[in-house]
Amino acid sequence: MEKKILITGSAGFIGFSLAKSLLDKGYYIHGYDCMSDYYDVTLKHARHKILQNYKNFSFTEEMLENQGVLDKTISSFKPEIIVHLAAQAGVRYSIEQPRTYLSSNIEGTFNIIEAAHKVKVNHLIIASSSSVYGANTKIPYREIDKTQTQLSVYAATKKSTESIAHSYSNIWRLPVTMLRFFTVYGPWGRPDMALFKFTKGIIKGEPIDIYNNGEMYRDFTYIDDIVKGIIALTNVPPKEASNINKIDSLSSVAPFRIVNIGNSNQVKLLDFIEAIENYLDKKAIRNYMPMQQGDVSATWANTDLLKELTGYAPKTDIKEGVKKFIDWYLSYYKIKK
Repeated sequence: MEKKILITGSAGFIGFSLAKSLLDKGYYIHGYDCMSDYYDVTLKHARHKILQNYKNFSFTEEMLENQGVLDKTISSFKPEIIVHLAAQAGVRYSIEQPRTYLSSNIEGTFNIIEAAHKVKVNHLIIASSSSVYGANTKIPYREIDKTQTQLSVYAATKKSTESIAHSYSNIWRLPVTMLRFFTVYGPWGRPDMALFKFTKGIIKGEPIDIYNNGEMYRDFTYIDDIVKGIIALTNVPPKEASNINKIDSLSSVAPFRIVNIGNSNQVKLLDFIEAIENYLDKKAIRNYMPMQQGDVSATWANTDLLKELTGYAPKTDIKEGVKKFIDWYLSYYKIKK
């Protein structure tokens, strides 16, 4: 029997990596992506070119806001599982262009949830974000912690989609898993993210901006670990609650669950930069800056629930992950080390 999964954001960083891994395992994948120009579309096309080499890959280029095309695509492909990764990303950009986030992240996600309900998928998996923890000071973050103090429009839209998905799960008994990702990095990453910008700046001898004067901590999570976590969770759709484990975020009224995927290891931003410098054998020109609006100084995931549900826990060391990214970067841009 064909295993069919529809992935939104299939030309994006996580979507591409997930699609490729599933295609290698023999799944039939339908990608859905609008090829947004938020960052270099050339990179998105390069990712998709790799996916198009697989006979078991098909693709629709359209916005999620076009519900007619979305519904037709999903009803025609008939996926067992939908993994919704498409979104307008970026905490800082959400300060400049907040309305973009409302249409893409809220309306687009609502359309996916509605379509998943109509075709009665076995499992709907939706990307949320660690940014929903906002001003929480208790770390590491657990899925059962309260999340009422988002600090950016981006984070607020992600929290909103969690609430919408829960309501649909409750009304229609739709199995939904929300994934809170923690600072994803690795080959084929987004150019607006720290590792990409730092690597580019150091190679070119240009200053790199370091916020909060370097007093930043992140739970950097390697892309392969994110993908393995998602794939493991596809096999664990939430079920109706009976006895809920004290660490489980499973809803008491719906087949709905939230799961952190992070490395469960807090790394200081300056140590991250040092790992890049060491592998490139070149020092960064550091431009220390104050904290940016909407950002948080530290993130750290508790991943006990992920491990309990799947037996899997991310484990890639930061030095190993940085090395793999830089090797890809040098190869992709044809730069000699």
